Amino acid sequence: MFWKRFYGVLTARNLEFWRDKEALSWNLIFPLVLVVAFAFLFDSDDRTLLRVGVVGAEQVEELQTLGYVNQIPYDDLSHAKRRLEQHQLDLVVSPMQGAYWYNAQSSGSALAAELFLARTVDYQAEQVEGQALRYVDWVLPGILAMNMMFSCLYGVGYVIVRYRKNSVLKRMQATPLSAFEFLLAQVVSRIWLVMATLVVVYLICHAIFNFVMEGSYWLLLLLGLIGSVCIAALGLMVASRTRSEELSRGLLDFISWPMLLLSGVWFSLDGSPIWVQQLAQIFPLTHLIDAARAVMFDGAGLAAVLPEIGILLLMTLVFLGVGAYLFRWTGDGR
Repeated sequence: MFWKRFYGVLTARNLEFWRDKEALSWNLIFPLVLVVAFAFLFDSDDRTLLRVGVVGAEQVEELQTLGYVNQIPYDDLSHAKRRLEQHQLDLVVSPMQGAYWYNAQSSGSALAAELFLARTVDYQAEQVEGQALRYVDWVLPGILAMNMMFSCLYGVGYVIVRYRKNSVLKRMQATPLSAFEFLLAQVVSRIWLVMATLVVVYLICHAIFNFVMEGSYWLLLLLGLIGSVCIAALGLMVASRTRSEELSRGLLDFISWPMLLLSGVWFSLDGSPIWVQQLAQIFPLTHLIDAARAVMFDGAGLAAVLPEIGILLLMTLVFLGVGAYLFRWTGDGR
């Protein structure tokens, strides 16, 4: 009987979404428009600052007086060199090793190397190679994750609040359907729709722009699945007993917009204040985007992204536990 009740609610929710042509069109067209816009409007190598990665130190003293040089500290030399290969940095300097690295295929890197050589002594030069990572390549995981976030948060959280306000949940309470079966059907319905939408959008965009993909598509799909479950669970927690649509929308906006601004959707947090980078770690979207970019651009395997997967799974358990504990069929505490 469990599977029969669960399947009935799941089918009803899928049909409801399918008949909502506006929502379906928005989930398909909106990310496509964003990808195309960023590809043609912002995909440019013209930068006003030289970005220098400094490994093992805060800054290189010889470059401190140059206001147009942005020095970004890194703890991991391989990470910094990978950014240099992708043209995300113009120079990598390790004061402790007395060495610097430049990318001969980047005009900005060649200029930075000449500038650094003119102002320093006793540094050994080393060369790396790598083609530029286009901005449209870099921003794609953020756009797809953003679309997932809005779809999961509002598709689960706002819909449940609407059901509660319209007394749909109150009528369901009189049926043999349990709260677990109902909530599970809502989450599963939203997740498979989100995943299907993401795959379609990615395939269309990839056919147009031929995105960089160094890692495994299966691992990327797994990350999308775990991330969608986590964010859907967050939406479920918000809607666990809220009755007002206005309040629920405000709460969802309060959650989604900080994630949108601080999770690295539009720009990298490298070089931002430490407290901003630490604050971003509380958002599931940050870990999802970081893991997805590591797979796509660095060829990271499962072992490399296990910390992000573990954090997302832990967040999911917390959100589900709190949401299940607080859930009420009606808004009057029952």
